Amino acid sequence: MYVRRLELTDFRSYPRSEVDFEPGPSVLVGPNGLGKTNLVEALGYVATLTSHRVSTDQPLVRVGAERAIIRCAIVHDQRELLVELEIVPGKANRARLGRTPMARARDVIGALRLVMFAPEDLALVRGDPSERRRYLDDLLVARQPRYAGVRADYERVLKQRNALLRTAYLARKVGGTGGRTADLSTLDVWDGHLAQHGAELIAGRTELCAALATHVAKAYDAVSAGRGEARIAYDARSWIGGEALAAESLRDREQVRERLRAALDEARSAEVERGVTLVGPHRDDVTLTLGDLPAKGYASHGESWSFALALRLAAFELLRGEGIEPVLVLDDVFAELDSGRRERLAELAASASQVLVTCAVEADVPSSLNGARYTVADGEVRRGG
Repeated sequence: MYVRRLELTDFRSYPRSEVDFEPGPSVLVGPNGLGKTNLVEALGYVATLTSHRVSTDQPLVRVGAERAIIRCAIVHDQRELLVELEIVPGKANRARLGRTPMARARDVIGALRLVMFAPEDLALVRGDPSERRRYLDDLLVARQPRYAGVRADYERVLKQRNALLRTAYLARKVGGTGGRTADLSTLDVWDGHLAQHGAELIAGRTELCAALATHVAKAYDAVSAGRGEARIAYDARSWIGGEALAAESLRDREQVRERLRAALDEARSAEVERGVTLVGPHRDDVTLTLGDLPAKGYASHGESWSFALALRLAAFELLRGEGIEPVLVLDDVFAELDSGRRERLAELAASASQVLVTCAVEADVPSSLNGARYTVADGEVRRGG
């Protein structure tokens, strides 16, 4: 699989841009702040319908414009497919696949498989659990696009349940013991939906961590030159009271649903007291360990970079091993790495069918990734430099 052409209209800094790519390495060179990352961000949006830089769509639309449009021509098995996305902040995005309108924008997920490594990925190791959950969920959707629906359903139920709990909290706070109270009669219904969708998400995440484990260990060994053993595991202790639950049990959707429903019952009074859902996969984490110690808090700066690289490379190898090789994007990462890690990353990336690299200084990119060169400056992208 590779991206043959990318067209942008009113996306980020580009009123309009058209870029033709080819298989193999392509290096986009230009000063920071002039639009290199905007190009690969658009490709990431086609793959996941999210940005790796911002949590809302508003910053993706050029200032003064009402909407942004992304068109991406993708080649797989000698056939070309056009994906078109219209991003309208505050409204549902619209999508076309091969010129055919899709009922939902998420129906285009899977057309482009892409793995991106960016400086923000250091947060996978050092940041909050939400960063690691998003890593798993994005990869889940890339492997099995149906999880986009599971993820959306869970988030919808969680939002509704939180709104109900918040109403109860505010009524209790304002009314006191003798004042008005909120109607919580529908909370049991939302508990059932949360347990159902949550169990599916937890089981999928657990299965994914098991599939990633060998790839993470191998990738970390390669990037770090054999300096440590990296492991990944799913951590659902937030809703099982600190008790360790075997990964095999977490793959049993019915067992997880029952355990999750029981945990919701136990947490009911605390949730009403605080006005928020305290139980579920939105509070889980991913345990990353180096040797016998957790990577977060113990890994050095270099080890943290190696682990972040290993997570992305593991995702790439997992997807490639399942039949459709993803596009690999390395967004301004070589400047962050020492020379040894640069060379080892380049060697691993060079085998990809298509690898897109952005950099401010071309000399930072190892020679093994020499290929097509693009200069990004003055709002334009020019081939050949």
